Amino acid sequence: MSDIHPTAIVDPSATLADTVRVGPYATIGAHVTLADRCTVMQHAVVEGHTSVGHGTVIYPHACVGLPPQDTSYRGEPTRLVVGSNNVIREHATLHTGTSKGHGITRVGDNCLFMVNTHVAHDCTIGNNVILANNAVMGGHVTIGDYAILGGNSAIQQFARVGRHAMMGGMSASEADIIPYGLVIGVRDGLSGLNLIGLRRRGYTRDQIHELRRAYRLLFAAEGTLTERTNDVAEMFNGSAAVREIVDFIRADPARPICQPPATRG
Repeated sequence: MSDIHPTAIVDPSATLADTVRVGPYATIGAHVTLADRCTVMQHAVVEGHTSVGHGTVIYPHACVGLPPQDTSYRGEPTRLVVGSNNVIREHATLHTGTSKGHGITRVGDNCLFMVNTHVAHDCTIGNNVILANNAVMGGHVTIGDYAILGGNSAIQQFARVGRHAMMGGMSASEADIIPYGLVIGVRDGLSGLNLIGLRRRGYTRDQIHELRRAYRLLFAAEGTLTERTNDVAEMFNGSAAVREIVDFIRADPARPICQPPATRG
């Protein structure tokens, strides 16, 4: 039997695994599915067409699966899918998708959403992502695996953040951030590579040097970004990490790429 506090409000239509725990005054809506070992702490809210994977913990006053903050939303049964072993801290908000998007907001596994973070409608969050306190994003944002958004950082709608990228605290970006990239500051552009993150995740000295060489060529002053991307692709065709950056840039040519200030534009 699920461990449900007598003051909690759980809709009879909700699906709760036997090992779910629901704290005092928490609210679980009709279309919610909670997998094994999920914990919904006191005063937290889980609503909408929302599924939460096993081992995820939702802290007090977090709001998960509520309607999107989009004026076009008219009550369509859009969804939120949250993976396993995530930690969703106090006052965090994760919203469902919209019909004009792809109808679903998706969160991977092993993510940490600190206090007051916001995942907007139609966003896709990878695995092992960290959003520090007050980090927010607009709708339709894509965040790659192992990316970190520092405290009070902000991502504009439709932007992409590559795997292993990092935004420092108080940073903001309107453009896409390449895999392994580092952004520090408000609209100041790319600040380099996330070298600390690369070392922590086991990238070798040679791999990091190769990435740095590719980065310098990719954002050199000469030529266009397209020309430099083609040069990098040819020169470093044996590097999986460099190829990931090249593929990221080529994946959506219409999107602006966050660049160092000297090469922006």
